[in-house]
Amino acid sequence: MAADQAASLAKDAVKSGERVGLTADRITVHGGKPLRGRIRVRGAKNLATKAMVAALLGETPSVLQDVPLISDVDIVTRMLEAYGVAVSSPEDGTLVLDPKNVEKAHFAKIDALAGSSRIPILFCGPLLHRLGEALIPDLGGCRIGDRPIDFHMDALRAFGAIVDKSYEGITITAPDGLHGAHIELPYPSVGATEQVLLTAVRAEGVTELKNAAIEPEILDLIAILQKMGAIIWVEPNRTIFIEGVDRLEGYTHRAIADRNEAASWASAALATRGDVFVENAKQPELLTFLNVFRKAGGAFDVADDGIRFYHPGGALKPVQVETDVHPGFMTDWQQPLIIALTQAEGISTVHETVYENRFGFTDALVDMGADIVVHKDGLESVTRRVPRRRLEQAAVITGPTALHGADVHVPDLRGGFSYLIAALVADGTSTISNLGLISRGYEHIIDKLTALGADFELG
Repeated sequence: MAADQAASLAKDAVKSGERVGLTADRITVHGGKPLRGRIRVRGAKNLATKAMVAALLGETPSVLQDVPLISDVDIVTRMLEAYGVAVSSPEDGTLVLDPKNVEKAHFAKIDALAGSSRIPILFCGPLLHRLGEALIPDLGGCRIGDRPIDFHMDALRAFGAIVDKSYEGITITAPDGLHGAHIELPYPSVGATEQVLLTAVRAEGVTELKNAAIEPEILDLIAILQKMGAIIWVEPNRTIFIEGVDRLEGYTHRAIADRNEAASWASAALATRGDVFVENAKQPELLTFLNVFRKAGGAFDVADDGIRFYHPGGALKPVQVETDVHPGFMTDWQQPLIIALTQAEGISTVHETVYENRFGFTDALVDMGADIVVHKDGLESVTRRVPRRRLEQAAVITGPTALHGADVHVPDLRGGFSYLIAALVADGTSTISNLGLISRGYEHIIDKLTALGADFELG
């Protein structure tokens, strides 16, 4: 089983890299050199792909700007094209999506793409409105824990959809149309919130969504839907009201900047004792991260066009981190930050409350010399702010420790970037394979490493 999973992961990595023009799926990094320089982040992965799906709801073309060149965008592009949406790119970073010829797709095409992404589940609502049916095959994505689709299916049923499961996947129909519903999520899931929004905007009547996710990318998606003609009220206490409309038009929108990539480069600057200016990074979306970054000993300067992240000298400090939904500390931020915490003087604790398997990447870090102990049932703490969850885990990082080069395999998107940081910090040479997985969420990763003075070669 382990061999099969490793082979599948390697296959996914190669495909992901090929989609963005990576010429190799292995990188050799010579560590010990600080990252210094300037790079730019474009639109958020977690918004751009959802905005592309939203274009299915419009009767006229949509224009999405500042789109990153990442493999997830390529996957959604191919899926939209399979459904008859014309996708063009008149200039770098801009997509024009024309849905006037939407049609049913062949199962084989969707199935071939779905193994590399979890985005297909969000096609359900728009496809039900446009075609009256949605077929969702087995879903892929990073192997960081259970991401049940029950929230999605329960929400669709609340709208009046009929969900049938088979060996191929899930067939969803709405013979009596979709109608407004009262939905309360058991957890403020980003994906389930997106599902409700993309379904409710053209459902008949009013939908009330309680315990909704309110991430910046969610609010940016709401802004897009409002541009299209939707009526959406964001109320206090994670409540959203959506008044269904009969017709939506296309949109023109510039995607919100990718705060996850910005935080990743910030952690890389801190860990390598470097100095990196991240163009397009925005302070409001990074407030929680910036607090932890400063407490750990990092420094930053906010400018109109981005944020400078740097190591100011002296020793890094241990911190306690609890991941949570926005406005908490994002789960995507903890993996890159852990590398910097291996260089802090003292004991840091990271409580992971969102995904139960997100510490799997630490095994390779221990092999590189890190002192990290994972507690699979979590840890109690009198200073906790985030309520404990059944699935949570905790990682205790004791530093500083000298990291040494090693051969490692990228397990998932954020873990993969973390391995890059570890290799840049380590003494000696490291070889990282499955490099393509990093291209799922990091644009021009090789060009950016070059711009920051990293010492590496491909292959």
